[in-house]
Amino acid sequence: MACVFDVDGVILNTPLEGADRVEAFPDALRFLDAVSALGWPLAVVSSSHDANEMMRGIRLPSGKALLDVFAANLCIPDFASAELRVPTSRCLVVEAAPSRVEAARAGHLSALGVARGRDANALWRAGANLVVTSLDNVALDALAEGTLRLRAS
Repeated sequence: MACVFDVDGVILNTPLEGADRVEAFPDALRFLDAVSALGWPLAVVSSSHDANEMMRGIRLPSGKALLDVFAANLCIPDFASAELRVPTSRCLVVEAAPSRVEAARAGHLSALGVARGRDANALWRAGANLVVTSLDNVALDALAEGTLRLRAS
């Protein structure tokens, strides 16, 4: 498996204009740490021209630098399969934007929708395989086997 993460809205809480600091969502950092520990190749997608700079100083709970866990930095998730050298059927896109979920699904990639204060229904309508409000809700044991499902409460 391989995994592609949207920086804007999934990993980083993009600051308001003029803010001097970028915050990462804690659940995203925990999820990234867990997926990284699986040994999967990881890529990041962002529409922000300064995404690398925003990620540079952020650390995962394991102590790894956020920017260092990614094998590729992509402009759109469609290129993930080729860039990470995995079949599309083995590639998961973690995305907050319905349009990117649609693009992932059209390219035969699995999509995990992250609804952070957004309309979860829009992500479902876009074709997400699973929609969560927090990445802590994803069952990591199932994910390790290539299946998306909610963590048991």
